[in-house]
Amino acid sequence: MIKVSDKGACLRGGKFDFNATRESAGAALGIAQRILKNHNVSDDAAKMSIRFDALMSHDITYVSIVQTARASGLEKFPVPYAFTNCHNSLCAIGGTINADDHRFGLSAARKYGGDFVPPNMAVIHQYAREMVAGSGKMVMGSDSHTRYGALGCMGVGEGGGELVKQILSKTWDVDSPEVVAIYLTGAPRPGVGPHDVAIALVTALFPDAVVKNKVMEFFGPGVKNLAMDYRLGVDVMTTETACLSSVWSTDEVVREWLAVHGREQDYKELNPDEGAWYDRVVEVDLSTIEPMIALPFHPSLGVAIADFNKAPLDYLGEVEARARKLMGDKYANVPDLKSKVIDGKFHIDQATVSGCCGGLYGNLAVVAGMLKGKSIGAGGVNYTVYPASQPVLQELIKTGALGDLVNAGVSIRTAFCGPCFGAGDVPGQNCFSVRHVTRNFAHREGSKGAGGQISYVALMDARSITATMLNGGFLTPAGEDTPDTPKVYGFDDTVYKNNVFHGQGHAQPDAELVRGPNIGDWPDMIAMPDNLVLKVAIALRDKVTTTDDFIASGEPSAFRSNPERMAEYTLRAKDPEYVTRAKAIREVERARQKALAEGQAMPADVAALFQEAGLDAAKEAKGTGIGSVVFAVYPGDGSAREQAASCQKVLGGWGNIAGAYATKRYRSNCINWGLLPFVVDDVENCPLETGDVVYVPGVKQALESGAESVKGTWFRNGKGTAIELKLPGMASEERKILLAGCLINHYK
Repeated sequence: MIKVSDKGACLRGGKFDFNATRESAGAALGIAQRILKNHNVSDDAAKMSIRFDALMSHDITYVSIVQTARASGLEKFPVPYAFTNCHNSLCAIGGTINADDHRFGLSAARKYGGDFVPPNMAVIHQYAREMVAGSGKMVMGSDSHTRYGALGCMGVGEGGGELVKQILSKTWDVDSPEVVAIYLTGAPRPGVGPHDVAIALVTALFPDAVVKNKVMEFFGPGVKNLAMDYRLGVDVMTTETACLSSVWSTDEVVREWLAVHGREQDYKELNPDEGAWYDRVVEVDLSTIEPMIALPFHPSLGVAIADFNKAPLDYLGEVEARARKLMGDKYANVPDLKSKVIDGKFHIDQATVSGCCGGLYGNLAVVAGMLKGKSIGAGGVNYTVYPASQPVLQELIKTGALGDLVNAGVSIRTAFCGPCFGAGDVPGQNCFSVRHVTRNFAHREGSKGAGGQISYVALMDARSITATMLNGGFLTPAGEDTPDTPKVYGFDDTVYKNNVFHGQGHAQPDAELVRGPNIGDWPDMIAMPDNLVLKVAIALRDKVTTTDDFIASGEPSAFRSNPERMAEYTLRAKDPEYVTRAKAIREVERARQKALAEGQAMPADVAALFQEAGLDAAKEAKGTGIGSVVFAVYPGDGSAREQAASCQKVLGGWGNIAGAYATKRYRSNCINWGLLPFVVDDVENCPLETGDVVYVPGVKQALESGAESVKGTWFRNGKGTAIELKLPGMASEERKILLAGCLINHYK
């Protein structure tokens, strides 16, 4: 049972007083509030300026971050900063591209004083858990699943621009966030794993945005009943609720885990103060959670496996309906998903346990225990496992668990995040894959929305995945005979001592950056003009537009060090013509700038676009810029990848118009790349369509004055209609970045 309150409460005597007020909490603080207070360098507790203890990036993000910071005046890393290589390490697209990025990363770590974890040695979040995160600390990572709360460390996943601010000794500016208590009671039943708890939480909290941009704080008597890896597995999935961060109370289980990892000094006992205030309360009785499956195409589409098995055709009908909407006319040639139901039982095609949530030792040890002396058979259903780090793999070898996995027929991979984003074990056409990974969005693990191809990914815990494999591939929940998650296991960091480049505090300014031919500089970007003429390059009416929709996973990942090449993939799955339209608008703006620089009359295409906006180019062109804009109902759910915004900017974008932004990190990415994060009321009825023109006069003055809205006019077929574009809750520093045109311009 998960019970969600509709109001706040004070914690008193281990219980919640829902009749209390925020004011009655006085000086009492929860865990999150205390950690934030300790990291806030602002005098204003409501408007926080946070400095982090450490930074983390992987090989899809660190090149662009370093390139952005270089353009902004980077000299050396002022805080510990580690690069891992777990995203593009196996992706074979693009010739030498990935290996070139890795060479760049090592040279950057040497030049600026960072740590470099070689390819396939550890996924980013496991390395952070093992070697970086500590109780009471804060870590920022350029990956959305930066979550180390179970160790008492607040992890925040942000786009690269926010990490650039940290390495330029600036701050992460955020309104003091609301905190939601996640109060755990009871103990999970045998067979119920961390992913079951996580899927149940995401299903309960995501649809109604219960914890959106808030901090989830886990405590209560149920915490002590969870092994460390169990807690870590639940915690990393908090990202899928759209929360800002997460943190847990700490105890002897945490202390012992850190001690085994050689970092007992990083342990602190953390508990909320008596009388601490929580803006909402979520009560979770762990004993009531059942083995779950999150159906395609979102982690919040959770259902108990037992319920699914009672009516598989009904649930599969819903999946097919979502697929038809996703694929449109291309769905006509896709085989019937319901044909996988044989004698009333649903049969899967593939199984994978991987990454920062699945590849933990605790999960894989349980899987090995379930498979010991057994076989998954040769029925064509592959089972692949990716240990999260080399030390995890080494412990599996030492305990004999690896042999049990291999002998049962499991294929062992290396430390790699690919199955989570479409670069590893991509399912076949119309295949149904069950995975212990973080996400199952459309356009990720094979569902590319092109050429009539589609596959399906559902999320399940490693325990039920293994039970399914032992039942011939027929969907099966794990049972009462499932082994417990081990509470203690060994850790040997020899591989890190021998192979990780430890450059923190030892910057070598004269060292050369090693740049391959695919590593490109950011294009020049102009400051905010007085006025803007914006042409709608795409209008998206989907309920949610994810970062995978903006920039799909898989193939585009190879080009994330090359701004122009990467931009070619923008919104391709949604509309292949978006890039063509955006480029055409960009060329009109370049023609305007060229004419101004040369003192020439405005070209015909500039004059024509100005005429669409009811303007005379000869009079207005000097102070009025031209750009594209994306209209979307609710954009930005998902990854921290800044390319979801930067690619729009590279193509000449000046903004998004939305009803709301799904995450703070996507909105921040927009601002850092000079995209105005406009909001409109009643977005469902907003009439904007692809090809419309929006004229926004006085936008520069509005930003300078602190105005929270600007009056514009949208045009279609020569007819103009008033539109109010809002800019709510924008900090002074954010306005300065937009006025400069982007973060690079602002800081350099």
